[in-house]
This record gives sequence, C-alpha cells and structure tokens, in this order.
Amino acid sequence: MKFTPVLRAEALKVLTLRSLCGILLAVFAVTTAFSALAGSTNGSEPDFDPLFTSLSGVMPGQIAAIAFGAMAVSSEYHGAGIRLSLAAVPQRGRWFAAKLTVIAAPVLAVGLVTALAALLAARARLGSSADDLTGGEQVRGVLGCGTYFMLMALFAAGLTALFRSGMATLSTLIPFILIVSFVIGDAAGGATDFLPDKAGQVVLYQTHEGILGPWAGLAVTALWAAAALLAGAWRLRSRDA
Repeated sequence: MKFTPVLRAEALKVLTLRSLCGILLAVFAVTTAFSALAGSTNGSEPDFDPLFTSLSGVMPGQIAAIAFGAMAVSSEYHGAGIRLSLAAVPQRGRWFAAKLTVIAAPVLAVGLVTALAALLAARARLGSSADDLTGGEQVRGVLGCGTYFMLMALFAAGLTALFRSGMATLSTLIPFILIVSFVIGDAAGGATDFLPDKAGQVVLYQTHEGILGPWAGLAVTALWAAAALLAGAWRLRSRDA
C-alpha cells in the first residue's frame, strides 16, 4: 500500500478521536493561561528573563503534548486494534511512519499557534519589562516552543510503542519531567543540560548559560526522541502484534 492512503487513514483515526482533539485544545489553553499569569511577575527580579516568562506556560503545557503522543499510539493497543492496522498495512515501518506524521504535524501546528498566543498574552501584561526583547528572539522562541512540543510528543510516542502502554509512558515521563529532572539538576550540575526537557527548553530563554545553545539544545531533545522512536520501531518489528 502506498504511503498517502496510509497517512490519510491514520489522520482520520487520530483526528476523529474527541479525547485527542481535547488534548490538543489543552495544549493551547494551559500554555496560554499559565503564560498570561506569569506576565504579572515582577520584572525587576535579578533572574528575570522576559522571553522565558512569556513562554513559561510550556512547562505545564508539555504534559498535554506528551499525553497526545502517548495516547495516539496506545489507542492502537486497545481491543487488539494494532492487529487490524497491521493487517491492512503489513509494512510496519510505513504504518509507524504514518502514525508519527499525524502526531507530529498537528502538535507542531498547535504548538506554533500556542506559542504565539502565549507570547502575546504575556507581553501584554509585562508591558515595558519586555521592551528589550528583539523580534528575532521572539521568533526564535515561538518556533522553538512549537518544535519542542512536537519533539516531546514524538518522544512519548516512541516510548509508548516500546512499552506498548500509554500508562507506562505517562507514569515514566511525567514524574521525570516534574520531579526527577529538578533533583538531578540540583545534584549533577552541568549534566542536566543534556536531559531531554532541560536541553529543549534552552531555546525559550533570552539569555542562557551552560554548554548548549538554543538550537543545539533542541538537537539534543531530537536525539532523545529519535532514540525512543528507533526503540519503538524495533519493538514493533520484532514482536507480533
């Protein structure tokens, strides 16, 4: 079977599930709301970063992006749906590529719109505190935020294919991002720069310290996502559905 009809079928499966559409809406709503709230912060604080403050809603919003990637794949393992999918598309690599495409594209699109809305909402409240942000920095923040959301969703999708369970992915990734990453960051110094969330979020800062720059940080997150996807693809090919 050619790739285009496989892609169309996977898009229909993903985008017609109300729960998944609701998660995409949550990415937008949560990120924008928290960024707008952060806009009321005191800009005179020593560590104040206007770009990160304007996009700080990405911290809770990424949980929704992760949930989207995990649930889009885990839905295939409910009721032996994966057997039907692979019976229709015996080329497992082609099916997996189509599934990943319909995860990446909507998350990237929603992420870009969300980042722009969050930036505008926060800047409206920050006022003169954000006047030193350049146009290039804001464009970089919006593009980086959308890309970061997409990479985290793909990271979750790869782990879900590996674990064959969305619950296992969520129970691993969410505590890691919310708790373990901060603990390791306090104890391990510069090693935290290479964690998937910390590395990718460098692009959200106006100024940054550490080994990685904005785009290098996103590249590190992309490597984590690629490793998870390769592991998921290996599990899909090596185990009967």
